[in-house]
Amino acid sequence: MTGLMIPIARIVDIILEIYLWIIVVRAILSWVRPNPFNPVVRFIYALVDPISFRIAKIIPTRIGMVDIAPLILIIMVMVLQKFLVEMLYRIGMG
Repeated sequence: MTGLMIPIARIVDIILEIYLWIIVVRAILSWVRPNPFNPVVRFIYALVDPISFRIAKIIPTRIGMVDIAPLILIIMVMVLQKFLVEMLYRIGMG
């Protein structure tokens, strides 16, 4: 079982890294106002917005016209990436 944890750790790390970049793309899209009916834009919104909205319900994330929910989400993903992936690697190393 421990030998299986290293590939799982790598997969989780890759998934979290991709999600991190999707959050960044979502933040950039909020500046340029893309076509909301574009399938790629809708996919990105579907991945990021539900979590951002939950964060905004718990913590006030609006500072003037700036929403810091994506920043909070990026920090959460980075912390998760650091600790979860590292823990999985340690389990895999035995």
